[in-house]
Amino acid sequence: MPTVQDTEEFGHRLAAGLVAGDVVVLSGPLGAGKTALARGIAAGLGVEGKVSSPTFIIAREHRAGRSRPGGGPAVAMVHADLYRLLGDAERAHDAHLALDELDALDLDTELDDAVLVVEWGEGLVERLTDRHLQVELSRDSDDDVRTVRWEWVLHQ
Repeated sequence: MPTVQDTEEFGHRLAAGLVAGDVVVLSGPLGAGKTALARGIAAGLGVEGKVSSPTFIIAREHRAGRSRPGGGPAVAMVHADLYRLLGDAERAHDAHLALDELDALDLDTELDDAVLVVEWGEGLVERLTDRHLQVELSRDSDDDVRTVRWEWVLHQ
């Protein structure tokens, strides 16, 4: 995906297969396109409002609009960025700190009505659901081309 717009368009297409209750974990280094992908997913779900990185507020809810592009009911999206939680846990050398803070966010209660899209959530959100869509983004430093791999992961 050579451009940010391509990343957003991929997210838009990915959203076509998502329903309320799905969890999407976006991973990759800073600048790989996680937030751009989340914007595309939001557009494909038909949510209202602008989607930006929730790094400083940790989670932001986007209400469902009237319908998805191309038809069908819109689905709300909760966009979370757990980078700060992971950083706090690493500084405290205590993974339980991140899990406690994740529980305090109460994201699992949102799953009945929304798709949860989480940046930097690997190793944490697995406890919220039986499966999640893992999306790994990378970016070539030579030409800025983004590569994406995705798969549904079932939890034991």
